[in-house]
Amino acid sequence: MNRAEKQELVAAMHERFGSATALVVTRQSGLTVAESMDLRRKVRAAGASYRVTKNRLVKLALEGTPFEALSPLFTGPTAIAVSDDPVAAAKVCVEFAKKNEKLTIVGGALAGQVLDTDGVKALASLPSLDELRGKLIGLVNAPATKVAGVVQAPAGQLARVFAAYGAKDEAA
Repeated sequence: MNRAEKQELVAAMHERFGSATALVVTRQSGLTVAESMDLRRKVRAAGASYRVTKNRLVKLALEGTPFEALSPLFTGPTAIAVSDDPVAAAKVCVEFAKKNEKLTIVGGALAGQVLDTDGVKALASLPSLDELRGKLIGLVNAPATKVAGVVQAPAGQLARVFAAYGAKDEAA
């Protein structure tokens, strides 16, 4: 990789870090290519990105972003997961780390607030943005459904009373 390519990579990462909501730093030692590809596939499916880069280049890209305080975490074989969803990257990385001991969570950040390993695990236990939206819509729809049922009930009872009178008159 020549100097121009490195500068281009740093600029692209800097732009991505500037727009991201969450960043998770992992240490991977001994992951096979198949395991790494599986992790990347899962992270991509969750709407995040996962990449292994040189620590020096990542530190340069972090300068001037909300994640600048994470620079000391980049030592040894590290990789980063970046997402716009506050929970997606953390959730996938923590789930993968539970099943594969070759991947460890080093730390992370959420909207500029630095998180340690336990903080990332706590973040991963939260429901995702889509799940929260679904719950919120369910809560909003529940009262409307109940109101419709209450408003409809008297009309239904009235119709049953009329039908009973109609059947009684026909029988007589």
